[in-house]
Amino acid sequence: MIALENRLLETLRPWLAAPAWRVALSGGLDSSVLLHLLARLRVHQALPPLSAIHVHHGLQAVADTWPQHCQQLCDGLDVPLRIEYVQVDAGASLERAAREARYGAFERCLGAGELLLTGQHRDDQAETLLFRLLRGAGVRGLAAMPVQRALGHGLLLRPLLAVSRSELEAYALQHALSWVEDPSNIDTRFARNFLRTEVLPLLARHWPQAGQNLARSAEHMREAQGLLDELAELDLAAAACPSEYAWLGLPSLALEPLRQLSAARQRNALRHWLAPRTALPDSEHWQGWQDLRDAAIGSAPVWRLAAGELRRADERLWWLAGDWLRMPSSPAAWSEPAQSLQLPGNGRLHLRGEYPVGALQVRYRVGGEVLALPGRGHRDLKRLLNERGVPAFVRGRLPLLYRGEELLGVANLPGLDGSQWGEWQLSWQPPTSEQGLS
Repeated sequence: MIALENRLLETLRPWLAAPAWRVALSGGLDSSVLLHLLARLRVHQALPPLSAIHVHHGLQAVADTWPQHCQQLCDGLDVPLRIEYVQVDAGASLERAAREARYGAFERCLGAGELLLTGQHRDDQAETLLFRLLRGAGVRGLAAMPVQRALGHGLLLRPLLAVSRSELEAYALQHALSWVEDPSNIDTRFARNFLRTEVLPLLARHWPQAGQNLARSAEHMREAQGLLDELAELDLAAAACPSEYAWLGLPSLALEPLRQLSAARQRNALRHWLAPRTALPDSEHWQGWQDLRDAAIGSAPVWRLAAGELRRADERLWWLAGDWLRMPSSPAAWSEPAQSLQLPGNGRLHLRGEYPVGALQVRYRVGGEVLALPGRGHRDLKRLLNERGVPAFVRGRLPLLYRGEELLGVANLPGLDGSQWGEWQLSWQPPTSEQGLS
């Protein structure tokens, strides 16, 4: 085997038992060389089943010839090819929209444990670092592209990040490979193209190892980010004590342990905790966190983020997304209490035990409700909720069971949920915040 094949095999060795390897094949130099290398490797090395995926965006006329080019390449290497046609949504960033459409297609194609192999190389890594540096990225952004990351049910792997473009081009010329050139790659109106065609060559004239050194800096940043992640896990462990309202199924943290940290460690911990759930503001726009943290006791501050909201209730932070950001619609009468009741935008309700006689209806709080309790008479519901420390953002969507104008019970609050009468109990399964996960 040649040196480049050996290096690729060593990078991929941990995944030799994967169910399948799928190459993201654009038809360009990088992915064409990657596919050719893998096809040569499997001649003398047992590899998982190999195939390729070409995503056609249809953004320019010349791209219509690329699927045929990819098919010819794959036929010559005896590699199955799957062509995915996607629609790119119009928006402020065509590059971003195309990328999202492309990776969405890749994700749909990947089975459990399968690998998607992409052809990004060391020069791409240097370009990414410089691009993010000029945008003011932090440590996580300057770590540039990771070698691997989860993608759907599988894994995305970039096995050529340590290989320069010149090495790939030399390999392609040695093996008489042909590849397509995307004409948009030379349009310097795009920031990345300007860096690739104008800035990096200029840097290389004075610093010949600029690309290699920038890629090495990205590795240092990745190691630093790993240490910051470990610190965040330690800090979050102290704030992850269980809540009395864990049955809400919402991510939450105790606020006081976070208050004990320095401002920088607070931001680091919250970035780590929120990153899987929402896009985060840059370091200059964290005033919302400070306002949330420092608000007066008894207030109900909110920090609104891209995919949800961070709420503070009873000295605890709660992440709300999806249905939790909208007030639920009023449910209809509960004509068949033997069945569970789907609450529009608010989960599902169950009534267990011997059902109260009469026509039942589920409502939400509007104020002024009273509830009869054994030995305590009629008590104001607001006072009862205050006694229980029910988070303010929950109170307006707690299901209340009525018979006519008589409030019979409040879901999920022991002693108020009908269990006080010993005959039935109202149980509520709240909505999830999964819509906020990314």
